[in-house]
Amino acid sequence: MKARRLVRTSIVLCALTLSQVVSAADLECTMRFSLSGWSVIYKHTSGKGVVTCKNGQTMKVKIETHGGGLTAGKSRIDNGVGNFSDINKISDVLGTYAQADASAGAVKSGTAQVLTKGEVSLALSGAGQGIDLGISVGGLTISEDK
Repeated sequence: MKARRLVRTSIVLCALTLSQVVSAADLECTMRFSLSGWSVIYKHTSGKGVVTCKNGQTMKVKIETHGGGLTAGKSRIDNGVGNFSDINKISDVLGTYAQADASAGAVKSGTAQVLTKGEVSLALSGAGQGIDLGISVGGLTISEDK
């Protein structure tokens, strides 16, 4: 009798734990950002943003991209938006995301990319100004701006 009660209690506790893990991965977080940068074979952009999650948490962040390839230009993105998926807590947004980019634009340009960091994905979109032409591969790093 006690063994059955122990098994039932264990099953209930496991179910509760799994439901919390599954629901925690559903945390919705969005990043508003601005970036500017240049490229001549080597590409570098930097900027700042704010990550806001549905649970009320916010975090100021610094953003940097580095990469190499066949690129040339100078660009700026204002009022960019990034949407994260598979987030358990706000700190999951920090780190380096794999990035591949193909771009072409003059005066007014835009970007739309999906980046990954393990289980976490980041979909970026934004519009800006500049002259940009090329293909590059590199990484986008998000760190806390203290």
